[in-house]
Amino acid sequence: MKITFGADHGGFKLKSALVKFARNLGYEVVDIGTFSNKSVDYPDFAKKVAKEVADDDTDAGVLVCRTGIGMSISANKVAGARAALCYSQKVAELSRLHNDANILCLGADFIELEEAKRIFSKWVNTRFEGGRHKIRVGKIEELERLI
Repeated sequence: MKITFGADHGGFKLKSALVKFARNLGYEVVDIGTFSNKSVDYPDFAKKVAKEVADDDTDAGVLVCRTGIGMSISANKVAGARAALCYSQKVAELSRLHNDANILCLGADFIELEEAKRIFSKWVNTRFEGGRHKIRVGKIEELERLI
């Protein structure tokens, strides 16, 4: 599985630790930055990761900012991106099972590293359930065509 990671300055530290964690688990990782805590604009990184995912250049994405909100809002503007802000393992699991989320968003100011690792692991190891949820995801995709 190839996973593309991105973060702004507020998520840099957590993103960097998760990149290392994912590599140690054997995932192919692409880190598109940022690479310091120097102030940058989160929509730029959300766009890059979301485009990689939507264009099938990568299997999944992870975005980190201070709250995860800005990243999730920005990423979800890209057709084909289904970014989910996850703050627990259960929410991460449900975002995959029911929503077929392809981008995990995390808030660095609200999640400790060890919990972020557990959330990431739950998220990447959960598969879409399909069934009635496939119909609902299809309706989300229909909304993208309205734009």
